[in-house]
Amino acid sequence: MTGRMLTHDEFDAAIRQVGAERYHNLHPFHKRLHGGECTRAQVQAWALNRYCYQEAVPRKDASFMSRVFDRDLRREWVRRLLDHDGYGEEPGGIERWLILTDGLGFSRDYVTSRRGALAATKFAVEAYVRFVREEPLVVAVASSLTELFAPAIHRERIVGMLENYDFIDDEVMAYFKRRLTQAPKDSDFALQFIKDNCRNREEQDACVDAVRFKCDVLWSQLDALWNAYVSGEIPPGAWRPGEGMAKT
Repeated sequence: MTGRMLTHDEFDAAIRQVGAERYHNLHPFHKRLHGGECTRAQVQAWALNRYCYQEAVPRKDASFMSRVFDRDLRREWVRRLLDHDGYGEEPGGIERWLILTDGLGFSRDYVTSRRGALAATKFAVEAYVRFVREEPLVVAVASSLTELFAPAIHRERIVGMLENYDFIDDEVMAYFKRRLTQAPKDSDFALQFIKDNCRNREEQDACVDAVRFKCDVLWSQLDALWNAYVSGEIPPGAWRPGEGMAKT
């Protein structure tokens, strides 16, 4: 669409409408997960595959920063990378995710190898890394704005999983509890950045499309999980219950 530029409020509303229509909290797998309807194996499959996304986040942030000449923007953005990879005595989000997969019985070597992850998962997350590496900076920033919708799904997940699964406890929910404060900080900055830096309606529309793309990345991962571990069509090479377990 071309025409007049959206006001900041209209731009904000257009982005939030994408979340209302497309965010993966609407996916039937998530409803099943948070409602206590998943088997242990389905929760394991979700955590194993979602690791691929968590692992990709700091790589996409590093690729983004490699293109940024603005020192202030790099100083702001590097915090995202460190939030996931950790620094000093702060273990970071990936370590907290591995505590979740530890609690579900996986060997860390198996999880970090990504050997058992669904091919569709790996294709989706690498598409996201490539998008952020190749799109204009303002559009790449916009693709992170699913974080606007994340705190609600994290709160729902914490309550639902703690209430419904006896193999989930507070320790393994540490990743989601930390993101309740990290995600709003990240999304506030990114939203203000695209409002301040979009120069025309075409760029604004491209930013809204970037949020749609990111929702598709997240949704497609859950489609793959549903097909493999609810419908039972596990593809060759993907994790099968009992594989990759830590030795006791």
